Amino acid sequence: MTNHYILSINPEAEYDWNRCVLSHPITAHRPEFAQVIAEAVGEAEGTYLVSVKIEVQVLEKVLEEGEVAPVLPKRREVGQERSPLAA
Repeated sequence: MTNHYILSINPEAEYDWNRCVLSHPITAHRPEFAQVIAEAVGEAEGTYLVSVKIEVQVLEKVLEEGEVAPVLPKRREVGQERSPLAA
């Protein structure tokens, strides 16, 4: 399943929760990943052990007032590199 979202990063946002925002490009709804995974499973009642693979591909970047820059395809899977926070 491929979903498209808009990622907005603003390190100077007033509130922590607005510094990094992921939203649906049409509805601006902020996704709840548990619900997205439940939809992929089929939402049938039960308890599941699931493996989730997140792959991020930047499609374009907005520079200035509506100006869009194409981005060269670059894919990175989350979790490939061990985080320094992981024990």
